[in-house]
Amino acid sequence: MATYCLTVARLQLALGHGARRLHVSAAYRAKAKVAMSRFEPTSFVNYKKLQSNVEVVRKRLNRPLTLSEKIVYGHLDDPHNQEIDRGRTYLRLRPDRVAMQDATAQMAMLQFISSGLPRVAVPSTIHCDHLIEAQIGGVKDLARAKEVNHEVYNFLSSAGAKYGVGFWKPGSGIIHQIILENYAYPGVMLIGTDSHTPNGGGLGAICIGVGGADAVDVMAGIPWELKCPKVIGVRLTGSLSGWTSPKDVILKVAGILTVKGGTGAIVEYHGPGVNSISCTGMATICNMGAEIGATTSVFPYNHRMRTYLEKTGRGEIAAVADEYKDLLVPDEGCEYDQIIELNLDELRPHINGPFTPDLAHPVSEVGAVAKKNGWPLEVKVGLIGSCTNSSYEDMGRAASLAKQALDKGLKCKAQFTVTPGSEQIRATIERDGYSRILSDVGGVVLANACGPCIGQWDRRDVKKGEKNTIVTSFNRNFTARNDANPATHAFVTSPEIVTALAIAGTLDFNPETDYLTAPNGEKFKLVPPTGDELPARDFDPGQDTYQHPPSDGTSLTVDVSPQSNRLQLLEPFDSWNGNDLEDMVVLIKVKGKCTTDHISAAGPWLKFRGHLDNISNNMLIGAVNSENDAVNKIKNHLTGEYGGVPDVARHYKANGVSWVVVGDDNYGEGSSREHAALEPRHLGGRAIIVKSFARIHETNLKKQGLLPLTFSNPSDYDKIRPDDKINIKGLKSFAPGRPLAAVVKHSDGSQETLELNHSFNETQIEWFQAGSALNRMKELQH
Repeated sequence: MATYCLTVARLQLALGHGARRLHVSAAYRAKAKVAMSRFEPTSFVNYKKLQSNVEVVRKRLNRPLTLSEKIVYGHLDDPHNQEIDRGRTYLRLRPDRVAMQDATAQMAMLQFISSGLPRVAVPSTIHCDHLIEAQIGGVKDLARAKEVNHEVYNFLSSAGAKYGVGFWKPGSGIIHQIILENYAYPGVMLIGTDSHTPNGGGLGAICIGVGGADAVDVMAGIPWELKCPKVIGVRLTGSLSGWTSPKDVILKVAGILTVKGGTGAIVEYHGPGVNSISCTGMATICNMGAEIGATTSVFPYNHRMRTYLEKTGRGEIAAVADEYKDLLVPDEGCEYDQIIELNLDELRPHINGPFTPDLAHPVSEVGAVAKKNGWPLEVKVGLIGSCTNSSYEDMGRAASLAKQALDKGLKCKAQFTVTPGSEQIRATIERDGYSRILSDVGGVVLANACGPCIGQWDRRDVKKGEKNTIVTSFNRNFTARNDANPATHAFVTSPEIVTALAIAGTLDFNPETDYLTAPNGEKFKLVPPTGDELPARDFDPGQDTYQHPPSDGTSLTVDVSPQSNRLQLLEPFDSWNGNDLEDMVVLIKVKGKCTTDHISAAGPWLKFRGHLDNISNNMLIGAVNSENDAVNKIKNHLTGEYGGVPDVARHYKANGVSWVVVGDDNYGEGSSREHAALEPRHLGGRAIIVKSFARIHETNLKKQGLLPLTFSNPSDYDKIRPDDKINIKGLKSFAPGRPLAAVVKHSDGSQETLELNHSFNETQIEWFQAGSALNRMKELQH
């Protein structure tokens, strides 16, 4: 009860309201094992302060504000003096809280330990969801993960306890579902060390994916920097019905904007169509907004959010949000940098892929496109769940289709897996019979974790290199992402369409028009899916999986063994020596798409996320070398021999040779993993020179003391040869807005000078000069 009272006291303090009891049903509290402990860390937004800041900024700008502007500018460190210019200036912000998944939390906590600070300055949590491999089924896979990852889980648990960070144990669920159920709410600003953190926008929150170093800044109490986002408005009219789902909204938008069309912008959904979408459906749309490069996505506060808050034990927050509802919607007459109109009445079910999440097809057309392109039509596996689509509503709608098939004597022709998003979802769908239906139709219920979505899948039904098709309700489908097989054609769609295609077993099945055949020969069509938005009864929280940190952890210790191959304490990177960079070799000139999966693969490599030297052995092993169209085969210009990218980089470093990477468009798209920046720095890299960057990766490179630079003329990419030497000039007068120069020396004795742009501000230049943002933080402490 002490925890419960603390929560209420914090709510009263934050909102300035008189005594009110936080509304959580007695039944819900009783089932939660430890009453309100999992809710205690919630940092309730100070609506009065938010409103005050918004009024200051609105008066300064003298114009109506979008919803995202209200929440972002409402969290400014200095609203009176902050320069605000969408797409140009850098904002200094004060987020309300931090969330970290276990794969990225390792490096984030190692960096926080290096900072020397005694305790986090804002409420923060760690979520164990990435290290559980899907192999047999949920119970056995979880038990195996606890054993295999014991050292890492112990490190994260003890570091959380020492430094004041809440710890969600393995089996609790996927970080974004836990945030939606516990920590997101209208008007809050949260940063998370995962690119799909924007999931919280479904509850009217500004939730932004970042690298671990950004999280360390916020946990250290330092204002967090973000380039002032542009705002893309998506106006929704009409309403969803039939086979069309919330997932189809973002699948359609991804087809319109492409994987880089949202870069540097917040996508803000509005219009009368919003009210036809459930709260968890809105979260689905915001979640996959990461695939268009958006900073985040957000929906305006409405009755759907209120109902979800009440059902998840946060009725008090909903009541106060109601009082401030004008603050939690866009101002009338606000202006967007771009407007997309989408009529939900006309929207058809979509399926995107393969190999990229922006290749959009109506489900009715994908079969013909597949035949034309030679994509395998047989669906080998259908996978539903993930952080994008594992809500109660998602599972209910999938179960409604499975039940129809079972009633006709049919089971899935394809393999079928089900990933609950959280322990609460698992327990509730088990109680309400959905799990049994999905299992009976052929499904295997996996652990409450990321699993196959991030490559944690011990897949054995096809051999590596065997061409095959899978359909998922995930968010990302880059080459080899799910199963490490580059020949797997992965398509992303809604859980409903996945279920239908798994039953039919073929990609060219259109459930809106096509018939299935029962064992008795009867032809039948599937009736459009149905499912309750929220359970009629309260959610069943299931097992308690939350560990709250002690009030004082100073006496606790966090041990990292020097012999460990999973964890490694960090050594500071070297600072800039004050000179221009000379005679750097081109480690690799990357051809085409280069995501963070190409730069630092996940899957089996996740086990080394806490050991920088070991995980650096996967650096750029998936990138295509422009010289020979091969992966992980580059020329060592000191020996003349070909070798793996990490091996050649290590050889250069050992011989005191600095190097650069040259890349194409939208370099570093995808995950927020900062290992894709830490590894090049660790192995001797100095600069990454490309046509354009994805937002998070560009920031991560800056944080680690590297130079992310872009060709002023993108066609200059073609002028770089694999055996060039490059000097970067202008670093002694390095300044915001002032281009640098690359002197490119060719092996034939000729040379040319190319202009390189950058987006560094003064603070970020100090990171470069100090060797990293963490080094600069330490300098400022003395």
